[in-house]
Amino acid sequence: MLSCGVVIVRKNGNGYVFLLLRAYSHWDFPKGMQEDGESALETAAREVKEESGITQLDFKWTHSSIDTGPYGRGKIARYFLAETQESEVDLLINPELGHPEHEEYRWVAYEDAKKMVTPRVRSVLEWAHDFVKHEPKY
Repeated sequence: MLSCGVVIVRKNGNGYVFLLLRAYSHWDFPKGMQEDGESALETAAREVKEESGITQLDFKWTHSSIDTGPYGRGKIARYFLAETQESEVDLLINPELGHPEHEEYRWVAYEDAKKMVTPRVRSVLEWAHDFVKHEPKY
């Protein structure tokens, strides 16, 4: 089973911050299951919109992706990297659940994000950070 998502970053005064969403006690990036006929990138962008309300994504670094090792019931997550100018996040209601999939969101700096995520997600964070750390700080 393939889950597709996006590591979303936006510029702030100190460089880039990463969007993390919390479900139960786990922090992760927006992601979800691929639907029939969708490319992995299409799934990832759809899931971002459904889970955060963010629609403006700029895949400016690359369209390459990183896959996690299997977790859960053999699921693999594939993540892309995108920048957004949007700072507002709307934890939308999932019609199947009747409530949002996540309880909380945070825009956090890399060092803080490293402390919040699990090792599986940390490897994705490090992959994304390798792209954004060379950008000039504003």
